[in-house]
Amino acid sequence: MSFPLLAAPFARALEARGYVSLTPVQEAVLAPETEGRDLLVSAQTGSGKTVAYGLAMAPTLLGEEEDRLPRADAPLALIIAPTRELALQVETELTWLYAGLGARIVSCVGGMDPVKERRQLERGAHIVVGTPGRLRDHLERGALDLESLAAVVLDEADEMLDLGFQEDLQFILDATPGERRSFLFSATLPGPIVRLARTYQNDALRIEVTSDTSGHADIEYRAIRIAHAKIDRAVVNILRAIDPQCALVFCATRLAVQKMGEMLGARGFHAVVLSGEMGQNERNRALQALKDGRARVCVATDVAARGLDVPGLSLVIHAELPKDAEIMQHRSGRTGRAGNKGVSILLVPPSRRRFAEGLLQRADVPYSWADVPSAEEIAATDRERLLNAPVLTEAGDTEDAVIAAALMERYEPHQIAAALSKLYRAGLPKPEDVEEYVDNPKFLSRDERKDDRNTRFREGKRERRERDERGPRRERGESRGEWSPREQAPRMPRERRESTGEVHAKLAERHGLPEGSVWFRVSVGRERNADPKWLLPEICRQGEVTKKDIGQIRIFDRETRFELDSRIAAEFTAKIAGREKGGVVIMPASGGEPDFTPPSESEQAERPRFEKRKPRGEGDAPYAKKPYGEKKSYGEKKSYSEKKSYGEKKPYDKKGDKKPWEKKPRAEKSDKPYGDKPFAGKPASEKSWAKKAEAAKHPKPEKAVRFSDHVADEERRAQRKERKKEKRKLKALAKG
Repeated sequence: MSFPLLAAPFARALEARGYVSLTPVQEAVLAPETEGRDLLVSAQTGSGKTVAYGLAMAPTLLGEEEDRLPRADAPLALIIAPTRELALQVETELTWLYAGLGARIVSCVGGMDPVKERRQLERGAHIVVGTPGRLRDHLERGALDLESLAAVVLDEADEMLDLGFQEDLQFILDATPGERRSFLFSATLPGPIVRLARTYQNDALRIEVTSDTSGHADIEYRAIRIAHAKIDRAVVNILRAIDPQCALVFCATRLAVQKMGEMLGARGFHAVVLSGEMGQNERNRALQALKDGRARVCVATDVAARGLDVPGLSLVIHAELPKDAEIMQHRSGRTGRAGNKGVSILLVPPSRRRFAEGLLQRADVPYSWADVPSAEEIAATDRERLLNAPVLTEAGDTEDAVIAAALMERYEPHQIAAALSKLYRAGLPKPEDVEEYVDNPKFLSRDERKDDRNTRFREGKRERRERDERGPRRERGESRGEWSPREQAPRMPRERRESTGEVHAKLAERHGLPEGSVWFRVSVGRERNADPKWLLPEICRQGEVTKKDIGQIRIFDRETRFELDSRIAAEFTAKIAGREKGGVVIMPASGGEPDFTPPSESEQAERPRFEKRKPRGEGDAPYAKKPYGEKKSYGEKKSYSEKKSYGEKKPYDKKGDKKPWEKKPRAEKSDKPYGDKPFAGKPASEKSWAKKAEAAKHPKPEKAVRFSDHVADEERRAQRKERKKEKRKLKALAKG
């Protein structure tokens, strides 16, 4: 047996899993000095820590038994993990490790059904694995009993503190019994982790496991230079060039993850996404698709950076750079696990070059710079893979031999080979055309900027030396402000500026296509913001050509013309003719090449640059003053008829000598008493106010109102409304 220090059930489980020997951290936790003690372990990601603490706590859980655990009741071990993915991964690892002992393992993580978890805890469990928040919830509700706990494990303790779980951890650890072993595993041991260990561990043995080389020895780090805003194309070409069995692409935000996943799916990759907004069932389905091989690419945020263990994961792409070196190492640690080799690629635009170099230097890992694989390089790699494909060397069965014979009888060998190539390439995503990376001096490293400054300094000295060779400058006169007379050198004739046609002719001669060209036109121009930056990829996409086949591109107001290699013009025309709707319209240019031929020198000499304007009124200029013509006669003007007489005006009829505006004299006051007035002497009962009071004491019976009266009132009100509406309409029409 290869593992003499382990119990028989664990040795059989490791052998069945393919283990040949234990990893350094697993050997360290099984050393004789660790027996019965608390452990504070620091080891790198992917070093086998889950199996390590699974073996370390086994003697405590088994007790005097060696082949069987006691009956499942209250939990004997509690394992706390920072994320749901890591907790479920730990449950999977311990399930096969403790399978021979009949262990019952229950997971309690957020996003899952808490009622179902409570029922599983009531049935009994040997080991409980969970996240801090869900475990505290079960403790507060009385569903989790920790009185019989013999061991507690804190996996990735530094990550739990970074995520803000310190209060939950203290609540859970305070609920555990004092007579229990504790194992604290972490990739790093910062100050808060050490203080936590001093508080909740008893005389802990500190174990630090480091590899022979710094960083991850089984991971190859590459920094790939990309142009600005070309991350999507770079990811596509890297996946096509390396062709990994399983790859993980990291983005910074959920939105970026969603966009990247949709883009890869549209390009033909089998991709799934993994982010914090997804439910646990969705995450489980995505991870299961990776493990089953139904998906080969997973696009994720940093939520998957810890604890994710997918068999065959050989490539990690940092589409967006991590914030620090520690996150980069945790991301990269998803590959190169259990002795396997892996590749970690950082996509670095010019503006992030210095930051990427700092990350790699702080991580203390060896790395190399490279460029994005081009479409030509990917095509060459595809040819090599097809020539070395196992399907060509493996022997087929009888049915394969019958089909091969039938094919050889009907088709030529080159036709069969071409069909095989088509079938092979049909299932591959098409590589993208990538722009050449151009260094910006603003973003060079310190040494490169120093070399650049030295080069510019040497060039400046050379220019000054050449200026000194031309002779000294003229000096001033003896008195202040006076200048010595200078010799007037003959003025050289001014060089003629090149015309637009000559410039285009030179460009055509410089960038011309070797076998001649054919001109095509595009239905957009300067008015619709035509730009070669997006026109060139669109032309290549529609006609399935490369940018090397395209010559000059000339943009006009309403159209754009470009030249294409004449050798592929016929095929290009057929493809754009069969193009469905979508994108710009491309068609052959009826007029051929645009005419930019400049006029000859004789024509320019004959045509004066400016013409002398003739004075106004002279010559046949269009602005000369013209004489007015004779006025048209409209005949004699009719005379007005005499005014009609209405007779003599009647004189004003005066009433006597009194004038109408004269003020009347005030009447003289009478000496008669008020009793002599006509209304004086009336009894009180005949006065108006007395009559009203008497009528109020004896009211008359109200007159009965008929239903027809109510109807008449309603009709009148309706008529009034109609009249008002008509008036408003008339006013509106008058204003309009």
